[in-house]
Amino acid sequence: MTHKQNILRKYKLEDKGYTVEELSKITGISKGILQDVYDRGIGAYKTNPLSVRMRGTFKKNVRAPMSRKLSKEQWAMARVYSFLDGNPKHDTDLRRKTRRRPRSGFQKHN
Repeated sequence: MTHKQNILRKYKLEDKGYTVEELSKITGISKGILQDVYDRGIGAYKTNPLSVRMRGTFKKNVRAPMSRKLSKEQWAMARVYSFLDGNPKHDTDLRRKTRRRPRSGFQKHN
């Protein structure tokens, strides 16, 4: 399962695209922290393009044209979902700053 699929299942969400702001409201993690994760994802995309996965696969370190890989926005949102799913591989400094606060209109499910 992907990190996005785990988050969709955890919060019982429809399988569609969500913005950083929407994910903040759903999870209770501040928009500022999620925006920082997103921005770091954009930066990682630009500084290490070889690590960017091919569209529709999980293959990394593939030498292929960037047109066949995820866009920088897709890469950044994947990092946000990874962060929300608890992946300890990156953004640990931001994770220490998080305080989950479920907002009205959304229920947190474990």
